[in-house]
This record gives sequence, structure tokens and C-alpha cells, in this order.
Amino acid sequence: MNRRLVLTAGCAGALLAAGCASPGGPARPAGGSTIEAWSGRLSLRVDSQPVQTFSALFELRGAPQAGDLTLTSPIGSTLAQLHWAPGEALLKNGSETRRFDSVDALIEAATGAAIPVGALFAWLAGRDERVPGWRPDLSQVGTGRLQATRESPEPRADLRIVFERA
Repeated sequence: MNRRLVLTAGCAGALLAAGCASPGGPARPAGGSTIEAWSGRLSLRVDSQPVQTFSALFELRGAPQAGDLTLTSPIGSTLAQLHWAPGEALLKNGSETRRFDSVDALIEAATGAAIPVGALFAWLAGRDERVPGWRPDLSQVGTGRLQATRESPEPRADLRIVFERA
């Protein structure tokens, strides 16, 4: 069960880094930062021993600084809910809530490696933000597909997202 939680949080992290969406434009909150939203499905494969795979439907809303991510199973049950804001990151899985100091800490604890949340939002928007160790393929973002590969540090990870902008 703990491994499933780690994989769920890892996918959530990946989504945070890559984000998926449905049609619509970004909104601007009072503070002036852009709130973006995506929905779709994602899969994450980590080439660890043994290989770990995860797939889920997702809804991502917010920005790298503050947002929400919900992961659901294909039959619609909620797997995990993530909420982050400056100074905190919460992972809710059923009745359990785990707290972290940041989204990066949440993702690293869940996956064993940092997933670049800020870059994920940029990648979903079609911007090629460079992050050491990560290689995004943005060639199909216009058709709602994103792939990003983490080549270092080990183990290698492959994130694939099919999305619509909300």
C-alpha cells in the first residue's frame, strides 16, 4: 500500500511537472500570476528494480507556486489529491494527509527524485524550459501530448501525458 502511495504521489509530481489540460484560457488571480488548468491522463515509468509504472486520469490547476492536482483511476475513484502553496505541500490519500515543506520535497519523497514542477507547467504550455537531467519532447504539445524523460539522476523515468487545456 505504501508503494502505491509513493507511485501515486510520483505521478502527481509528474503531473505537476508536466500538467494536463482541457480547453479554455488561463485566469489571472488578484496577485497577477497566471492560473492554468489541464486535464487528461498520464503515465509514469521508473526504471528502478523492479520497474515501477503508474497511470491515472488527472486534473491540474494552478501555477508552480500554488495549485491543486487530483489523480483518479479509470473508473473514477480518487487516488490522491495534492495541494501546494508557498511553504507547504499536502498529499491526501483517502483519510491520510501527509505534509511537506514544498512541492519539490513532496515529489522527492514520493519518487526518490526531484521532478521540476515549474518546468512541467512550462512544458504543458509548449515552452522549452531546460532542467538538468530532463529531456522534454514538446513536438506534439500542439496535439495535446507531452513526453519528458529524466536521464539523471538514476533511475531513468519516462513521463507521458495526453492532455487538454481547461
